[in-house]
Amino acid sequence: MIDRSRGTLIGLAVGDALGAAVEFDAPGSFAPVTGYRSGGPHGLEAGEWTDDTSMALALADSIAQVGWDLNDQAARYVQWWKQGKYSVNGRCFDIGMTVMCALGDFSANKDALTSGDPSESASGNGSIMRLAPVPIRYAPLYATELSAFSNLAEESSLPTHPSEQCLSACRYLACVLAALIHGEPRELVLSADWQTLQQLNEIKPLHPLVQEIAEGSFRQKQPPEIEGAGWVIKSLEASLWAFHDADTFEEAVLKAVNLGDDADTTGAICGQLAGAYWGESKIPQSLRTGLARRDLLELALVGILDD
Repeated sequence: MIDRSRGTLIGLAVGDALGAAVEFDAPGSFAPVTGYRSGGPHGLEAGEWTDDTSMALALADSIAQVGWDLNDQAARYVQWWKQGKYSVNGRCFDIGMTVMCALGDFSANKDALTSGDPSESASGNGSIMRLAPVPIRYAPLYATELSAFSNLAEESSLPTHPSEQCLSACRYLACVLAALIHGEPRELVLSADWQTLQQLNEIKPLHPLVQEIAEGSFRQKQPPEIEGAGWVIKSLEASLWAFHDADTFEEAVLKAVNLGDDADTTGAICGQLAGAYWGESKIPQSLRTGLARRDLLELALVGILDD
């Protein structure tokens, strides 16, 4: 389980870094990504990552330092936003409007339960892109108390993305990741009759659009129907599409980032899935050694891995 747990966070960062250079580029408008490259909208060096990994590191740090505290999680996101903490280069250079508005509200009111916009129009992918620390740290709880586990996954979305679509996406994705970390077979976990999926819906029904994905919508589509978009529904679907039939970690994340558009986040979500399934040891050495600021990732892993 340690290899798969580590792979979940490192896979997130790898996918993020692979997609960073083609973020916001239309699919087919760039030379296919085959490895790290410099450039992109933020002028990053090859192997550097963006807000997806920074927010995951902030979440991991909060869990490691204080346990489960939404206000502390939000406060660490603000430290990233305002001071560049948890950033690959010491500054916040990539923050979505939904996250910025929520953190602005939190800075003023200090209540992470009410800081996010709950409207369906604010259903971006910012809470599933950073999710990895939750299934990593609480993987044992997934096996023993699914209701409590899924509630933590949902709560992790609240400070910035409290729409029902986002809450459901976090519940479903966290369970998929935890199951893969536990070594459950991919085909079983992604099947419409997965027992955990039925139990999740008994605890609290998933949003219909998330349920549609869980029942396998990603298997029936190809680009351009599959989009690497910023909407949580399209983003989750695209990540599962890239992951579900790939033969290797590398194949999965490259399929994800080459969708373009919100490429770093599609890569980060798919990287979590692929890392949880294949483990750190199956991530190509070149992608591991070429990743910037591995020290920050290692520090986070020490804090959230259950001894």
